[in-house]
Amino acid sequence: MGRFHITIKGKAAHSGNHHQEGISAIQELAHQILFLHSLTDYEKGTTLNVGVVKGGSTENVVAEHAEPGVDLRISQIEQGHRITEVIHGIQPHLEGISLQISGGINRPPMERTDKTAQLFILAKSCASELGIHLTEESVGGGSDGNFTSASGIPTLDGLGAAGEGIHAGNEHIEIDQLPVRAALFACLLTKL
Repeated sequence: MGRFHITIKGKAAHSGNHHQEGISAIQELAHQILFLHSLTDYEKGTTLNVGVVKGGSTENVVAEHAEPGVDLRISQIEQGHRITEVIHGIQPHLEGISLQISGGINRPPMERTDKTAQLFILAKSCASELGIHLTEESVGGGSDGNFTSASGIPTLDGLGAAGEGIHAGNEHIEIDQLPVRAALFACLLTKL
């Protein structure tokens, strides 16, 4: 995963008396958000999300300043390098705008390896013994497992508490599944 911060600098002006003298950083922000979101490619496991924006000073002033915060998720390191280069190469859409871009990849992707696939087969065997249906998935999360996987250590993630709604209003864990998940993990440890 990666995080990027873009500072957009325009030119302030009164939005009624001198609108034509202003250069809206927020208008530029709108162009950049559409471009950044267009880089999402689900087939390649790459997502971009502008999750935080701020800018402007008040409604009657052409915005001189705007800032988007960008989250990048990748499934392959090559994609991360490519997208990082694209983001750092972004150019303004509006004449007179300046952009300052910082950030980059801060966590390697958890790429599937043969050793991780073997570890999953072992976990699936434990799950079958306990009557649990376990499926293999690849998602855009980030954990310490990203670092162990990138170091060549077979790594599984997502074996903790079961639940739904990660980072959403309905986020919850299923209390009755805690002993089941503990049993799964204990079984896996005894087979290693």
